[in-house]
Amino acid sequence: MKSLIIISIISIFIITPAYGQLSDATGLISRIDIESSGYNFEVVLTSNFDLIDSSFDKNSKQLILYLDSGLENNLGELVIPSTLLNGDFTFYLNDQEFFPKIQSSERVHFITLEFTGFGSNTISITGSEYLVGLDEITPIENNLENDFLPPDGQFDTALTDDSFVWIIGAGIAIVIGVIVVKKFVKK
Repeated sequence: MKSLIIISIISIFIITPAYGQLSDATGLISRIDIESSGYNFEVVLTSNFDLIDSSFDKNSKQLILYLDSGLENNLGELVIPSTLLNGDFTFYLNDQEFFPKIQSSERVHFITLEFTGFGSNTISITGSEYLVGLDEITPIENNLENDFLPPDGQFDTALTDDSFVWIIGAGIAIVIGVIVVKKFVKK
């Protein structure tokens, strides 16, 4: 009975992929940070093969994964935010069309990648939509010269009335401070 309770407690702490497709031997987790159009996206790959590199092209709405496997039977689960890529997907494994299992929610796409082959492999994923529900953020150019100069480009070096009041107030505070210090020193 105690061993059953211990096994139950241990199984609570084991993290399994979203749809439980991956076997117990699988467990390499790769996080791909994609910065595009002013936004940051995280794509997560859990697999029994290595992710060597990745690239993303917003113009072609394409994510490319460069993989390396030491196993004949490869299994992985890819989680892509639906705001990054969405719509109809097209997959290619080593330049051959590929049809993985896709399960989608409102926020993410769960893609189960199952294929055979040792060594290097390339998977390209193309969506029909990009930045779903988001607008492209265009950076504002910093022009420091114009941010701090008056519109006509002329500097006004005369003291303003506010500056004069602050200078007089500071002078009075210093004089009062000196008088107070002298009275305490005499006592």
